[in-house]
Amino acid sequence: MKSPGFFKNREDAAEQLAERLQEYRGRNPLILAIPRGAVPMGKIIAERLQGELDVVLVHKLGAPFDPEFAIGAIDESGRTYLSPVLEESEEAGRLIEKIKIRQLAELKERRAQYTPFAPPIDPRDRIAIIVDDGLATGATMIAALRAIRDKKPAQLVCAVPVAASDSLEKIRPLADEVICLYASMHFGAVSQYYERFHAVEDEEVIQILAATTASHRNERKLPP
Repeated sequence: MKSPGFFKNREDAAEQLAERLQEYRGRNPLILAIPRGAVPMGKIIAERLQGELDVVLVHKLGAPFDPEFAIGAIDESGRTYLSPVLEESEEAGRLIEKIKIRQLAELKERRAQYTPFAPPIDPRDRIAIIVDDGLATGATMIAALRAIRDKKPAQLVCAVPVAASDSLEKIRPLADEVICLYASMHFGAVSQYYERFHAVEDEEVIQILAATTASHRNERKLPP
């Protein structure tokens, strides 16, 4: 019998994270969710903190012979992070380049799909809070933090409900603040820490972002 998770679902995790992030409430923080799983969480956190929601698009680079195992990650600009333990070889390098090209094309498709009528929100000089539903290897978060740091936010925060302890230490130097509700030295999979961990589909992400864009357009009285 499966042991209960630490969180009922992503909504529960988001509410608990929002409580820990209350110091940023009312300071117009930019909540940047890593799709797809973190987008419903980002919506709740943005509402609780009176901030804006957008996505930071990064993609895991799966190992050539085990796509589920992350050997690194890539962001929208094509910048990549590769695991320092990755074995260097000419053959591995060629395979990784093919993976990068494929994943970069997918990121471009996702941006066009997720926010077709709005450019990415600029984090420059703002409090940027990057949210994910958990850190296993940390590769995706590392790529996300580096991508947003390049855009010069006033403050860069990483917020996750659960993380592998060693992965958490890898990302600490990349953020001004790291909020993690639970870290484990024997991590396993992110899903183990949730009682319910359903797959978040593209359609749900699109609906959340479309509603958020419309809401901010109304608040600012921008044309449709």
